[in-house]
Amino acid sequence: LSEKILSSKSGVDAVAGQIVIARVDIAFLQDTTGPLTVRQFRAAGFKRPASSVKTALFLDHAAPSPSFQLSNDHLLLRDFAGETGALLSEVGEGVCHQRVAESLAKPGDLIVGSDSHTVTAGALGAFACGMGSTDIAVAMGLGETWFRVPESIRVVLTGRFETGVTAKDLILYLIGKIGADGATYKALEFCGDGVAALSISDRLTVANMAVEAGAKNGIFPADEITRRYLIAQG
Repeated sequence: LSEKILSSKSGVDAVAGQIVIARVDIAFLQDTTGPLTVRQFRAAGFKRPASSVKTALFLDHAAPSPSFQLSNDHLLLRDFAGETGALLSEVGEGVCHQRVAESLAKPGDLIVGSDSHTVTAGALGAFACGMGSTDIAVAMGLGETWFRVPESIRVVLTGRFETGVTAKDLILYLIGKIGADGATYKALEFCGDGVAALSISDRLTVANMAVEAGAKNGIFPADEITRRYLIAQG
């Protein structure tokens, strides 16, 4: 799935290990790493994000602000949103990863964010990964960025959870088997008939923690459960 998405966004046949320049659909910032992104964006000479990329800013990790420095950072992000028309999610409106999954992400999207848990959106069949603040600034300005196409680890799920077992147990068990660096810069791709037994909430939990195994992204196939969720979210 990761190779298919990166092929679609780069216009080349993207295979594992290859370097590609790929179009970004969504780039988002949160309030602890986002201010550096905005400063780097301006220092690079960009005025507005590329029209092809949906840019979102979230005041969520330091909300309400615990210090005057972070309050000033909130003002910086609010000003940037006002200047550029970027989507602004205010204090109290939710955490970025949940909000991206609820209202922005869709299957086949290429999503980058200035937070390691950007991988959460992989639950919906998107290629989603965290990047450094400078990388996000350039992706916002150009509407594209480079990737080394990750190798994929196929994780086959079968059966259903016993009572008291949850999606968190599943991903912790997997990380325990392969190690905290067992999927470094690889794509964890979940498949098998057990996927149908997982709700979107379950999938979000699993995808969110793919990075705890070092993965570049964690991704589920989009299926009927995904379709019903997206319809319910409007």
